[in-house]
Amino acid sequence: MKKINLGSQGLSIPPIGLGCMGMSDFYGSSDEEQNLKVLDRALELGCTFWDTSDIYGPFTNEILLSKALKGRRDQITLATKFGVVRDEEGNFKGLNGSPEYVRAACDASLKRLGTDYIDLYYQHRVDKNVPIEETYGALADLVKEGKIRYIGLCEAAPETISRAHKVHPITALQTEYSLWSRDVETEILPCLKELGIGFVAYSPLGRGFLSGAIRSRKDLEPGDWRLDNPRFTDEAIAKNAEIADLVAEIAKGINATPAQAALAWLLSKGVAVIPGTRKIHRLEENWTSQEFTLKQEQIDQLEALIESGVAGDRY
Repeated sequence: MKKINLGSQGLSIPPIGLGCMGMSDFYGSSDEEQNLKVLDRALELGCTFWDTSDIYGPFTNEILLSKALKGRRDQITLATKFGVVRDEEGNFKGLNGSPEYVRAACDASLKRLGTDYIDLYYQHRVDKNVPIEETYGALADLVKEGKIRYIGLCEAAPETISRAHKVHPITALQTEYSLWSRDVETEILPCLKELGIGFVAYSPLGRGFLSGAIRSRKDLEPGDWRLDNPRFTDEAIAKNAEIADLVAEIAKGINATPAQAALAWLLSKGVAVIPGTRKIHRLEENWTSQEFTLKQEQIDQLEALIESGVAGDRY
């Protein structure tokens, strides 16, 4: 099975993982039994890099994964996150990167996940009120104690990444990256290459839009947070449909689905991706995107259209 090294720290993973957030939060209703079947099928396929966070649910996504991990923990590369604070009702309470919180959050995640170690532990968002050196000093201590194996960072600027990396080697940065979110290409990816840090792309299908499944706001069920996202207004959807149409056209040329073409483009950049789904057929579709290769002229076509502009901010 094909694997990639996530940075230079020795963590080897499949190029396509599974983002588990939507199984518990943000994208409308969900069914635990079905989610567990998706996780079972992911393991069968070899999609063994699973991504969660303490805030998804909140807290319930880690509990869901604990049920899927029983008896096979050693077969899964498990990533979770800390730093965004939510209460039991789901209200957001800000960010916390203090050393005390790092340790408490890690212990709480270990308990919910039913494991004694986390493979990759990310700071979900940077707390600007705490020096990054203090946060990563605490994470380095957790590595020494064996509670976490590798350290990650999410949505951080190059200067912050460099400062954290000096305290303890960073294995991976996780940030949004897709055909319609290419901000990382300017400064972030060059910084990571220089430092030997891997990259994990979340929302690699543009929050589902690049799959062609969303053509109007009516395609989103009540409670879906995309209804409040700037790229999913009626006006933005109408404008961004040009992007989805081109992805679909190019997908036909390689006998792929739009989702597979969009993921193939991202995989050509040498990064890991973690598309999320609650459906087995979508999981299988995403996984087989590894079998498709875009020609350079197709890549050029896609990138030229994207460079003409995407309607709406990321958040």
